Amino acid sequence: MALKLHVPTLNSSDDAENIKQTILTHEPDAHIDIDLDQKTITIEAKASEETFKQAVTAAGYEISGY
Repeated sequence: MALKLHVPTLNSSDDAENIKQTILTHEPDAHIDIDLDQKTITIEAKASEETFKQAVTAAGYEISGY
């Protein structure tokens, strides 16, 4: 099941790469799709939703509704 997060502070390709690397640190086999225009991240992985939300916020990014 894919997890879709809205990240309003996702503003550049550098932000996208930073978030991607953060996620891959926690789940190396994750499939990640980042849409800069929509400011969304879609993650397909085994780890829990909470794991990814915590990782993204710890990296300094805001998640809508979290």
